[in-house]
Amino acid sequence: MEYLRRSLLKTAALALSAGLAPLSQAQSANATGPIRLALIEGLSGPFANAGEAVYRNILWAVERVNARGGVKLPGGARLLQLDRYDSKGQNEEALSALRSAIDDGCRVVLQGNSSATAAVLLDAIQKNNDRDPSRRVLFLNYSAVDPALTNERCSYWHFRFDAHADMRMAALMEVIREDRAVKSVYLIGQDYSFGQAVLKEARRQLAEQRPDVHIVGDELHPLGRVKDFAPYAVKIKASGAQAVITGNWGNDLTLLIKAAREVGYDGRFFTYYGNALGAPAAIGDAGVGRVVAVADWLPNVPGAQSEAFYQSFRQRFPKPADDYVHMRMQLMIEALAQALEKAGSTEAGAVASKLEGSTVSLSGQSGTMRASDHQFQQGLTVGVMDKQGSPGVRFDVEGSGYGFKVIRQIPASKAEMATSCRMVRP
Repeated sequence: MEYLRRSLLKTAALALSAGLAPLSQAQSANATGPIRLALIEGLSGPFANAGEAVYRNILWAVERVNARGGVKLPGGARLLQLDRYDSKGQNEEALSALRSAIDDGCRVVLQGNSSATAAVLLDAIQKNNDRDPSRRVLFLNYSAVDPALTNERCSYWHFRFDAHADMRMAALMEVIREDRAVKSVYLIGQDYSFGQAVLKEARRQLAEQRPDVHIVGDELHPLGRVKDFAPYAVKIKASGAQAVITGNWGNDLTLLIKAAREVGYDGRFFTYYGNALGAPAAIGDAGVGRVVAVADWLPNVPGAQSEAFYQSFRQRFPKPADDYVHMRMQLMIEALAQALEKAGSTEAGAVASKLEGSTVSLSGQSGTMRASDHQFQQGLTVGVMDKQGSPGVRFDVEGSGYGFKVIRQIPASKAEMATSCRMVRP
């Protein structure tokens, strides 16, 4: 209850600052207590920085819901409570965390940093929900983008709020298709389901849209275990590739880009996650005009609403190194709150029925959860790295002095892809 007491105090303060009336004791301290959300993520180990970035984003989203009074249910308003479960970046630890979360009363699981982990959690949640209907769990996925998770492995209990790998590749290909200076590329990725999916789709889309481009390198490396990427960087430079395509994230991306800079590689990087988590600072001036990233949203997206959204996040987390903000995670928690209220219940099946097909908006951004496969449909943004203060780059990343200028905005209608999902509903 100590968490609830602290959360209520923070909620009241946030509500007052926002001009909202604080919750009464009768509204907030109802018999059923807070709605517990389990964040199962690598909060220690090689990708702890990525896990902590997720935590800050979701915490902010939870605080925003609580500041306006929490989730309105028939029995009274209930706050959201975010519980941390450290998977240490290991699948077995994630499964153990899932068991603990369910035993602790969590009925919503949040995870995303690893498609391999998402797959094992999805299987375990499906089995749990089939075996024990009284303790059914929802799985909200914010970053695990292996296309299979909403195609052949789709589940009624799983909802993905990030664009999957093929959608992201198509967005990058919008830029590559027009960049006629690129005649050869090097493909490199992490050796697990997501990294493999990225390279497979890169080969397919290049053959379809840029058959003139030669693939001069194509390799996978161990996930989270390479400490020195110099040998890879040397091979990339020696190949003569004018560009690199990679889905690497976390330290695997930062170390790769840093090694490329140190060996003097001057080609372009087309990335899924090159816009933060240390990558811009690692590459420095060598990345200006060369590092391209795709995201659901970027801080320099034009518009007053977008700017206010980013500024409010920076007010909440003023430390420059903590400014990696994800719009999709905010939309995810807003969609969950909306579905809870429409269901009038916290029961997973009832909430799932309201979450699929739902539309949610925030700060000028919006998306719809496609009912057929539970893949969120939203616009995508492609940006290129430049110095802060350059045209289109008001905001930098993590205090690095470098930010991303928006060069392409792709509407949801164009980013959408067909699905092979055959949804089985309870």
